[in-house]
Amino acid sequence: MKDTLKPGATFQFAYKVPADKTVPNLYPEAHEFQLMPTVFATGFMVGLMEWTCVQMLTPHLDPGEGSLGTHVDVTHVAATVPGQIVTVDAECTAVRGRRVSFKVRAHDGIDMIGEGLHERAVVPWDKFEAKVNEKAKAARVGPVARRTS
Repeated sequence: MKDTLKPGATFQFAYKVPADKTVPNLYPEAHEFQLMPTVFATGFMVGLMEWTCVQMLTPHLDPGEGSLGTHVDVTHVAATVPGQIVTVDAECTAVRGRRVSFKVRAHDGIDMIGEGLHERAVVPWDKFEAKVNEKAKAARVGPVARRTS
């Protein structure tokens, strides 16, 4: 990882919530989720927060590196309906070797919908994929798909 990412750096990402990012779509096979309102699912909000941090981090990575989410501690305090635009603000709060911490906050134009902390670890993809493929072999599920870019 390059030494260009510093605490205090910020990044913002906006995303229009489609109908397929609502609670009933989180686990379509879960009957309980099918009974819930069609609002932006907490799991998808967390993913959007992670995606924002990934985008912020990517320009600071060396070739062959990627990042993995290692910690999430967020609240989800307001419902968002499909069609609303959710804006996530991320701030780098610490860089400790290959670990990067972020403060994240999401707003839907009406309400602050969630906020908290997220941490990512920068890893060499080839070593990570080798480790995952060994685990897949031990689990007898075959190799995992490789990245395409």
